[in-house]
Amino acid sequence: MHKGARKGLLAVITTAIAGLGIAPLAQAQTNDEIRIGEINSYKIFPAFLEPYKNGMLLAAEQANQDGGINGRKLTIITRDDAGNQGNAIKEAQALISRDKVHALTGGFLSNIGLALADFAAHKKVFYLASEPLTDKLVWADGNDYTYRLRASTYMQVAMLVPEAVKLNKKRWALVYPNYEYGQSAVATFKTLMKQAQPDVEFVADQATPLNKVDAGSVIQALGDARPDAIFNVLFGPDITKFVRAGTTRKFFETIPVVSLLTGEPEYLDTLGADTPKGWIVTGYPWQFIDTPEHKAFIDAYQKRFNDYPRLGSIVGYMAIKSLAEGFRKAGTTDTQALTKAFSGLEVVSPFGPISYRPQDHQSTLGAYVGKLDVKDGRGIMTDIKYVDGATVQPDDAQVAKMRPAK
Repeated sequence: MHKGARKGLLAVITTAIAGLGIAPLAQAQTNDEIRIGEINSYKIFPAFLEPYKNGMLLAAEQANQDGGINGRKLTIITRDDAGNQGNAIKEAQALISRDKVHALTGGFLSNIGLALADFAAHKKVFYLASEPLTDKLVWADGNDYTYRLRASTYMQVAMLVPEAVKLNKKRWALVYPNYEYGQSAVATFKTLMKQAQPDVEFVADQATPLNKVDAGSVIQALGDARPDAIFNVLFGPDITKFVRAGTTRKFFETIPVVSLLTGEPEYLDTLGADTPKGWIVTGYPWQFIDTPEHKAFIDAYQKRFNDYPRLGSIVGYMAIKSLAEGFRKAGTTDTQALTKAFSGLEVVSPFGPISYRPQDHQSTLGAYVGKLDVKDGRGIMTDIKYVDGATVQPDDAQVAKMRPAK
């Protein structure tokens, strides 16, 4: 798209949604606004991030009801990083210097989240990492200015390991995208499985390029390794290709699979009738959660968007709701005050109450564990249980060893 056409398109988008509290470009900047800069890979992962944007919008509208936050309107300015660390930092710099935002949030890929966290530390700006899952974000590379909302790779793997141990399988194969998130998840799985089942063996590591999996070759390599079970960390388009390649070869009919994230509607919607029955997964079974907090959220979401929520909807909603509560508690937009307010901050989520841990800045938002099945041609989760994030964390002594001293 040439430069003039791009400017015209951005003007149309800005006009269309400027009144909704979310804007891709900076709006009038006044002292009665609290401005949040949000950066994400919208063009690359739309299945997750379009519902995520809806969740942000709903939370912003709710925050702006009845006078806003301490009398100030909450405004979100969004930027697309195109899945590139350099772009993410460039956009973050523009949000701080030109748009004068008071805090940053967002990030989908773990490597981008780490880059934004490092930027936040150097620029002394508050950053709430909404989606990146890598453990380094709050441990090895943790800093005073970065907090994380979503359950980390360690937490979600720790939710699945007890179920993996129950399978009583010795020889495991590992399939994962070959970047920070996948590497972190597999390292944690190996460590926790060895602790729980000392005789476990890892007979194959299939590390694939992100969004470029050669699914047929991966299935062939797994077959050659003859594992008793598989731990999968692929997501997005890669998980669809992997499942369909394995199903075509009838590979999954006799081998159990434990899989991170695959129970999220973003991926089940795409898999449809091809959803692999019996896989043990983490996910979001929105149809079957009957808590009061979730009922209130889903009613508001469906009324606003005439659609059902995805996991992205929860993450976007809670990122903005957390920031709104943080600014309320701080009573100011000052970065140091906001950082202090987030330490121990308590927020009510659609999954129930959560808090942000002072010792590592990780929230206690949990996830659902269950098994995959197919109903009416759609993938669903069955035998679900919610695992509170506070129950799958290392103890404070371990955290102190992993997180650099302040």
